[in-house]
Amino acid sequence: SLSLSLPPSLPPAAATRFALPSPSLAAGCPPEDSVPPPPPVRDPRGGGRCERLAVPVAEMAREGAVVPAAAPADGPKKKATSSRSWILMDAAGEETILDVDKYAIMHRVQIHARDLRILDPLLSYPSTILGRERAIVLNLEHIKAIITAEEVLLRDPLDEHVIPIVEELRRRLPAMHVAHQTQGEGRENLSGQHDGEAAEEDESPFEFRALEVALEGICSYLDARTTELETAAYPALDELTSKISSRNLDRVRKLKSAMTRLTARVQKVRDELEQLLDDDDDMADLYLSRKLAGASSPVGGSGVPNWLSSPPTIGSKISRASRASAATIHGNENDVEELEMLIEAYFMQIDGTLNKLSTLREYIDDTEDYINIQLDNHRNQLIQLELFLSSGTVCVSLFSLVAGIFGMNIPYSWNDNHGYIYKWVVIAGGVSSTFLFMFIIAYARHKGLVGS
Repeated sequence: SLSLSLPPSLPPAAATRFALPSPSLAAGCPPEDSVPPPPPVRDPRGGGRCERLAVPVAEMAREGAVVPAAAPADGPKKKATSSRSWILMDAAGEETILDVDKYAIMHRVQIHARDLRILDPLLSYPSTILGRERAIVLNLEHIKAIITAEEVLLRDPLDEHVIPIVEELRRRLPAMHVAHQTQGEGRENLSGQHDGEAAEEDESPFEFRALEVALEGICSYLDARTTELETAAYPALDELTSKISSRNLDRVRKLKSAMTRLTARVQKVRDELEQLLDDDDDMADLYLSRKLAGASSPVGGSGVPNWLSSPPTIGSKISRASRASAATIHGNENDVEELEMLIEAYFMQIDGTLNKLSTLREYIDDTEDYINIQLDNHRNQLIQLELFLSSGTVCVSLFSLVAGIFGMNIPYSWNDNHGYIYKWVVIAGGVSSTFLFMFIIAYARHKGLVGS
């Protein structure tokens, strides 16, 4: 136990007063003499600024007051959270790296937290394509993106699997933007009778071009993984059929496990595309340019929501072709033929990848059946060998029985003055045992119990 003695010059009331920790100490402010005084910061728990103690802790200890122990550390640091890095690319191909939290992303693209949670790499969500009022939430394996009518936000742009998608967006978006500007300037010089034809020749809206890059990326990625698996699986299966060994069996087992996992991933993407193709309302929700044109057309430019102005100069970067395309399709809100053709093309590609995996699975199943047949054949050969050995054992046992009977120490008259009897007994017993063995084998072959 710790016993403290009060100085004679210090009254008990003063000691009690010094023993109580001040509110600043309770708020978690560090002692003044422990570290150099940093700039005053706001206390996250109390909401106010941390003030320095009026009485130093060392002086309190010298005067005999009870000094509260330093608060223990909060324990081990929490596990590092997922990366908050995003890359923003607009219709002109200009890039911006955003290192913001989820609330800033939610405010920028106007989506709910449950939609943004789908893109969390620490959580396991199936492949999903969600159409919201002003954005498309895209979660396809490693491709986690938010697509609006004017920009695309891609998560973790430095990931090795996401870098090809970023490069493809860099290649396509600026080229399409320049082409649209050239077409728009050319249309201004044409007569009015060609305006309708020029509008029909416009390219797809921005969100469809970004969606096409994502679908092409995931389909190409899964197809490449399937090709790699086929390259490794077929030689391993052929080697296993020629030589059954533990090493080959373990190799095929690992390949089959990889094929099962890859098949599940491909199946999820295919099911999502199929579900999207089966529902015209879901496809209509992906027409962001159409909805944007419909929201802004009744009131001109004043009807555009405030969230569009959050990125600087984004509104001025929409190409004339995208506006014309959105205005063209605005007349029929149920027309989803353009998006249906886009998704159907990649649905056929991912379905072909799934067919490759199905063919590989059938080949593995056929190999397993062939191996089982080989094992059954070896088992039958062992059974035949066991039958031969059992038949020979029976014949030898009968011969031993005769020899044992004559070898007993029992008096009998055959042994008197008949020295040749031993020779005839041995010969007759051996011949009888041999004929019995041949009879058993012939009977088994006649009944089809053993091979010829």
